[in-house]
Amino acid sequence: MQLAVFLVCAVIFVNGFTDAPNAIAAAVACGALKIKKAVALAAVFNLLGALIMTSINSGVALTVFSIADFGAFDSSVKLSALAYSFLSIVIWAVLAWYFGIPTSEGHALAASLTGASAALCGNFNGINFSEWIKIIYGMVISLILGYFFGYICSVIVKNMSFLKISESNLKMKNAQIIGASAMAFMHGAQDGQKFMGVILLSMFLVNGQSVGEAVQMPVWIMILCSVVMGVGTSVGGKKIIKSVGMDMVKLEKYQGFSADIAASLCLLFSSTFGIPVSTTHAKTTAIMGVGAVRRLSAINFSVVKDMGLTWILTFPGCGLIGFLMTKLFMMIF
Repeated sequence: MQLAVFLVCAVIFVNGFTDAPNAIAAAVACGALKIKKAVALAAVFNLLGALIMTSINSGVALTVFSIADFGAFDSSVKLSALAYSFLSIVIWAVLAWYFGIPTSEGHALAASLTGASAALCGNFNGINFSEWIKIIYGMVISLILGYFFGYICSVIVKNMSFLKISESNLKMKNAQIIGASAMAFMHGAQDGQKFMGVILLSMFLVNGQSVGEAVQMPVWIMILCSVVMGVGTSVGGKKIIKSVGMDMVKLEKYQGFSADIAASLCLLFSSTFGIPVSTTHAKTTAIMGVGAVRRLSAINFSVVKDMGLTWILTFPGCGLIGFLMTKLFMMIF
């Protein structure tokens, strides 16, 4: 149990410095915040988002908790498989971070749990497809709503009667700080809950409980995940900030603010209905929507292509790593 919790915390920490920087990328790219101040702000609001939102609605955590069953094996075997699935996420996330390409640890989590369950059970009977479909819904929601909200928010902000575009950069600086805070808060609310769900799953496996039983999120899990994510975010992520906020679209401050608000709304909508969503998807598609208001050519589609390829490869790639590592464990032990 201790090893499983440690590895989950490692994944949360990695998520903090690979995924959380998406929340502050636009603010840094537009010059509203210096990187050090932006990272500190993101760390605080990631912690608050994970703690507060889970207290209100833990639907995302419970979806992840119920996504896979590890069969009728001894609890030590199931915990080992769970631990290897976490390790595969760390490997995948660090590789993506090294190459400066945003990826979704939430998607990697779903894929690795699926791979580990399939390896143990020898089939896909342990997969709860009624919960898995929510991952697919989340992908569609984040891609469509992120782009749509980004476009609409940019148009609205650009045409606000009291904001002349010639003055908007100065006036939007403080507003963008608020937008970055909202984005960081919702990142913590979404991704923090996902990892709370797998720690809860670890507890159930240790106690021999079924994932079908009624559950309530313990306060200590909420606090642990919130703090670790906040610490991970404080490490920063300049490569991710550069890829998302600087390379994909060149943004003015009002556009960065629009992207943050659009992505936050997308995440809030999804969290309210307990649907796991990639904050990376929501933020990058919101930035694309904002860029499209100016002109489609403002979007660097080569960067978008690289990100899209990474997202597509996450499911089979991380799932296969989780499957193979679990199979190797079963062969050795």
